[in-house]
Amino acid sequence: MVEELSPREVASRLRQRPPSILLLDVREPDERQYARIDPSLHVPMSDVPRHLPRIPRDRTIVVYCHHGSRSALVAGYLESIGYESIANLSGGIDAWSAEVDPSVARYR
Repeated sequence: MVEELSPREVASRLRQRPPSILLLDVREPDERQYARIDPSLHVPMSDVPRHLPRIPRDRTIVVYCHHGSRSALVAGYLESIGYESIANLSGGIDAWSAEVDPSVARYR
């Protein structure tokens, strides 16, 4: 089962062990232009199967989207094909902005 991590948990892990975590942004390009968490890898949800070589298996992958629904689906998919260290950012980038970094723009 995919682990759900709060924005504060992810921020703490990034501070403690930045190289061990990869943030995977599965939103659409226009969403990413508006707001993003840096550093992160951008692969829109529909493109994930074609871009698996870009998603490392030797790091914890924390998947995020706007509110956490699309990212939960992608995280489940990655886990189903053998990725072992997968988590979903609970509440998505919207929660990240509210709880961790208010400089990240919020949008509807």
